[in-house]
Amino acid sequence: MPNAPAPSFAALVQEFFTEYLVRQRALSPCTIAAYRDAFTLLLAFAEERLRKSPTALTLAEIDRDFLAAFLDHLEHARQNVVRTRNARLAAVRSFLTFVARRDVASLHLVEQALTVPMKRFDRPMLGFLSRDEMQALLDAPDATWLGARDRLLFTLLYNTGARVSEIVGVRVGDVVLRDAPCVHLRGKGRKQR
Repeated sequence: MPNAPAPSFAALVQEFFTEYLVRQRALSPCTIAAYRDAFTLLLAFAEERLRKSPTALTLAEIDRDFLAAFLDHLEHARQNVVRTRNARLAAVRSFLTFVARRDVASLHLVEQALTVPMKRFDRPMLGFLSRDEMQALLDAPDATWLGARDRLLFTLLYNTGARVSEIVGVRVGDVVLRDAPCVHLRGKGRKQR
């Protein structure tokens, strides 16, 4: 039985997004969109730097030096912060790990590319509002319907510690007013609380 030809870079990317991320890993649509955005930037950078269309790229061209240049481009030309740079690198690393399992002949290339490190960064110290500042914020909305809505949203954010995306995602059925009133929140990573 003859050896099957190695899959092309384009075929690997397609399988990564359609089969691996969606069916096997069942990642959230937001995570898949973030990975898609990372690859859109990577492919645009490759087209500019290597003068090749995305369909003409090979896995061998996505090496350590290319990845380092891509990450530098993100930080300097696109003015991305280190966290964003690291998130883009995480998407590429996930792809490379997938490739290592799918195309054993490329293990050495993948191993070298995976040596590109995440960049360390200082986490800023989070501040907080004093009780008077928080009360001023809760009292800021006016007496209109929109003001009442805003006051409710501020109070809900304050009392639950929820992210804005969690509050925006609240539906009527998530609010329980009987016996022990509560709000069901769906957070990042499909967490429910």
